[in-house]
Amino acid sequence: MDLLIKDGHVVLANQVIIADIAVDNGIIVEIGKIRNSKAKKTIDASGKVIFPGMIDVHVHFNEPGRTDWEGFTSGSRQMAKGGCTTFIDMPLNSIPSTTTVSALTEKAKLGMKKSLVDFGLWAGLVPENEPEIEGLAEAGAIGFKAFMSATGTSEFSAVDDFTLYEGMKRIAKLNKVLAIHCESNSIIERLTAIKKEKGLVTARDYVESRPVLAELEAVNRALLYAQETGCAVHFVHISNAKTVQLIQAAKERGVNATVETCPHYLLFNVDDFAKKGAVAKCAPPIREEKEREELWKELSSGNIDIIASDHSPCPTPLKTEFEKDLFQAWGGITGGQYTLEAIIDQAHIERNIPLTQVAKWLSSEPAERFGLAPRKGSIAIGADADLAIIDLQQTHLLTQADLAARHPHSPYIGMEFRCRVIKTIQRGQLIYDMESGWIDRKKAEWLKPI
Repeated sequence: MDLLIKDGHVVLANQVIIADIAVDNGIIVEIGKIRNSKAKKTIDASGKVIFPGMIDVHVHFNEPGRTDWEGFTSGSRQMAKGGCTTFIDMPLNSIPSTTTVSALTEKAKLGMKKSLVDFGLWAGLVPENEPEIEGLAEAGAIGFKAFMSATGTSEFSAVDDFTLYEGMKRIAKLNKVLAIHCESNSIIERLTAIKKEKGLVTARDYVESRPVLAELEAVNRALLYAQETGCAVHFVHISNAKTVQLIQAAKERGVNATVETCPHYLLFNVDDFAKKGAVAKCAPPIREEKEREELWKELSSGNIDIIASDHSPCPTPLKTEFEKDLFQAWGGITGGQYTLEAIIDQAHIERNIPLTQVAKWLSSEPAERFGLAPRKGSIAIGADADLAIIDLQQTHLLTQADLAARHPHSPYIGMEFRCRVIKTIQRGQLIYDMESGWIDRKKAEWLKPI
């Protein structure tokens, strides 16, 4: 065999066991007590947790076109450092946006050349690109992404209601998933205008300009279209419990929907946003403490399917130059590196939620929903050996020097996690080690739905 990992606490689908993992040709071939085996490389994982590599279904790496913001090289390195072995890149911030087959294949070529970890690609649903949908699906897009509010970039337009409805009909016929950013544009625009007219531009003003109602209204509309068309929908970065409950009720009616939330909605509240400033600005915004706690209740009750980072970086001046007017600062959080550690710290260590459940949110559910299972998402015989080795006894202070993103700003800087990713393995190859850094490997693979 190529690799033997000894005596780790292995996080399986329904239990954690102390076991060895044997890997050959990038595939897990045996799990259990393995004796008298010869391996080209052996890793002693005694006392450590072996977790299925995280699958982050929501990142923005902006290549091609905005590589100065974040590209596949720096973006994938921070993912590897954080125990992520697969990411799915969003279509909107690259130039051109990923709304045509040619743009999709060009982005894939760059990813295969530069990324350290395997990846999938979202395609966009925008006005007037409906004729491209079939071709994008055939070319290998994981699914499609649409915005119901302004995107923040001129290259990627929000959908009108007709485009959303017609797009859903086409996507449903292809058995694909539509991911949707749900905020009511009309509500946001009017409230924003009122705030600006009065010179009210603080963190709390920004949050009040994008209320829970704006998220609820847009989700309710999208659910109606999904029910009418039969389209599978994935609601990205849901920020509050009321919206989760609305989607859960639709699921019970038979709507094919999944819910994603992000670590920043679970860890921070509006007071943290006010203290941290523009680095904590995102859309939908970080909310009140009561809403943060209610979101945890929905997560613990099983009504949230997936946790993803929504890593949305930018050059630091687009944050720091607008501290006095947070409406103008870029609305995105740099944090993909810390998702796995944050959720293990807050869910498992703080709230005693089993590691098996954490693995569902971060690994197996993403793989199942987006057509990557059984190859990805779990520690099982026959699956890719995509693994994160984690020390639950090592406290980890997050510093600016620790952040591997191209632009080292993040609301997580200064926090302390009670765990640390010490090694990351992709298809049986060590790609990150806490002691020695990143290790070059064969090119990443562009993953297409099975």
